[in-house]
Amino acid sequence: MGPAAAAEFLRLLAEGAPAASDAEHPRTILLSDPDVPDRSDGIMGLGPDPLPAIKKDLLQLVEWGAEVLAVPCNTAHFFIDRFREELSVPLVHIVEATVNAARRASPEGAWLVATSGTQKSLIYPACAEKAGYLFLRPSREQQECVQQSLRAVKAGDMGRAAELLKEVVEALWREKDLPITTACTELPLAYAAAGLPPDRQISSLQALADACLDLLYERGDGAAGWGVGAFMPR
Repeated sequence: MGPAAAAEFLRLLAEGAPAASDAEHPRTILLSDPDVPDRSDGIMGLGPDPLPAIKKDLLQLVEWGAEVLAVPCNTAHFFIDRFREELSVPLVHIVEATVNAARRASPEGAWLVATSGTQKSLIYPACAEKAGYLFLRPSREQQECVQQSLRAVKAGDMGRAAELLKEVVEALWREKDLPITTACTELPLAYAAAGLPPDRQISSLQALADACLDLLYERGDGAAGWGVGAFMPR
């Protein structure tokens, strides 16, 4: 996960919190570990397994005092699902949160735009099937453009990222007019930079932030006593 997506997740947490002062915001522990191997490459068989590093860092957050865990990286959840039950504190699952947001926003279905690793892992279709929901997916050529777009965000080339994603999104809408689920946390940034309509997007970053805030602020008098651990592999 790149720093731009990490910053956006923290911004959404701050913006969405029903807080009137600093003290009413949740305590947040950010662990940004650039040594975690690429999650998509791991799924595609193009790089080392990132699971040990992801697990180590989540356990580190718990040791530091985090009482709720969040990982703003969709692809990482393919690996997290293998040890989720071993975690001693709740983990807000970005895939589950995004599927729920998509169901509310567009009951008839949505386009799924994500990393190639997330697409190959089938974590979204599997979660959607349990909920009786349908995602449509881009063609192989379109998926390659999506992958290039998110890599451009990571490289700081937002103009190129926006250009690539806009071309794909507009082609998908010509095929079927359904909202775009940006199921990679770099893609909401490219989507916004492309000037695409906000009300036609279901952002996984926004869904995760909303789900975290729902959990935190349902407990007692606000979130001041809770610590959310945000683990952000680069």
